[in-house]
Amino acid sequence: MTQSRRFGRYTVELSKPDKLLFAEAGITKADLVDYHVGHADLILTHLGGRALTLKRCPEGVAGDCFYQQHHQDHFPDWLAPVSLPARDGSIAHIVVRRAADLAYLVNQGAIEFHAWLSRVGRPDGADLMIFDLDPPDGDFAPVRRAALALRDLFGRIGVACYVKLTGSRGLHVVLPLDGKADFDDMRALARRIADRLAAEHPDSLTVEQRKAKRGGRLYLDVMRNAYGQTAVAPYSPRAVPEASVAAPLTWAEVEEGRVGPRDITVGTLGRWLDRRGDPWSGMRRHARSLDGLVRAFASRRKG
Repeated sequence: MTQSRRFGRYTVELSKPDKLLFAEAGITKADLVDYHVGHADLILTHLGGRALTLKRCPEGVAGDCFYQQHHQDHFPDWLAPVSLPARDGSIAHIVVRRAADLAYLVNQGAIEFHAWLSRVGRPDGADLMIFDLDPPDGDFAPVRRAALALRDLFGRIGVACYVKLTGSRGLHVVLPLDGKADFDDMRALARRIADRLAAEHPDSLTVEQRKAKRGGRLYLDVMRNAYGQTAVAPYSPRAVPEASVAAPLTWAEVEEGRVGPRDITVGTLGRWLDRRGDPWSGMRRHARSLDGLVRAFASRRKG
């Protein structure tokens, strides 16, 4: 059984639309397409124009899943690849531009969308800096505290940052950049920021990469801040039984502590947005240059 979906001059043929992709949540392939199409404008605001890595689960999240970054020859002509430099030449990457692209990829079993920290027009210029915070022992409270500590650190130098649930176990704290930042310089600054925060909270935070030496402290992970690295995109579903979503939060919601790491789902996101909108709306207006951030932190040290 197939089902046709029209998107202007583009048509996507859904194969097995009633296939359960999230059996426990009762979400079918057609449901997941509806989720992406219904929120396409919002999703594309954060996802469009970035090279992607997909997590595909053709038989549903309980089956075998795999990651894919290469565009495939059988994709339709209108889902055109973008070739970007790689260590051994170049890679033809998947990039989405419209709702039809999202629907097509979901029909191919795409569950998760992971995006570069730069846009394809300037792939070597970072426009996001990410601090990846996962709980050391499954308790979400230390993640919340670490995120708020980062927010307060940035607030002391007048820098706006943003936060989202990863939809899995933790939070991402994100700084918008102007898209001109060299990745090596950006990661070096992220590491200095993490070093400072760990020094301010030595009993609860660490930059130690080896788990055996963390002593139960939360690791301030900045390793995603590199060319070609990805982070789960805002509003992407996760391949977990609850069908949770990588959902941006307000800082007030983090402070209140009422939202758990998998509480916002494919089924509940619409109601959630109706109540408070997109917390990342207007984020690009607060984008900073890397030089400006370096000066801000240098000034803070002198102060």
